Amino acid sequence: MNIQSIYQKTIIFATLKHSESNQLIPDSQLPYVVHLSNVAMEILIAANNTKEFDINFATQVALLHDTLEDTTTTFSELELEFGIEIAEGVSALTKNDNLPKEEKMPDSLNRILIQRKEVWAVKLADRITNLQKPPKTWDNLKKRKYKKEAERILEKLKGANQYLENRLQIKIQEYESYID
Repeated sequence: MNIQSIYQKTIIFATLKHSESNQLIPDSQLPYVVHLSNVAMEILIAANNTKEFDINFATQVALLHDTLEDTTTTFSELELEFGIEIAEGVSALTKNDNLPKEEKMPDSLNRILIQRKEVWAVKLADRITNLQKPPKTWDNLKKRKYKKEAERILEKLKGANQYLENRLQIKIQEYESYID
């Protein structure tokens, strides 16, 4: 299957899942699929700047990366629709809600580290996309914590994808302008 067909099949599945709860991008009226397509766009551009990169796999994981965390989608459903590797990649990117808040990201990063580098790249692309203007409700402490978490992601996933690592470093520096 070509990348265009893979993208269409996957974005339709993800859109339907995120639409079930009318999920929007925080502080906007934009449907959540905009975030998913932005993460996939980062992956598509990175693929053009990276040797030995499985664009089909990475694009699917990018479009599906929040389905287990934010929708009623199950691991089995992802596995049946997209295969075990995609389901495992998405699962690694999903925070474990049974853990205390401060352990969720380190746990997810440790699970990402045992996945293919394309899954690492999706995590970098996700954080690049999320380092936009923070929600109005966030105070400076929350913004600083989010920036620090981005720095930890960058440090932990070093060697994943040089193009995305450079992009994330720039976005972290730009994010500083949102902190008073």
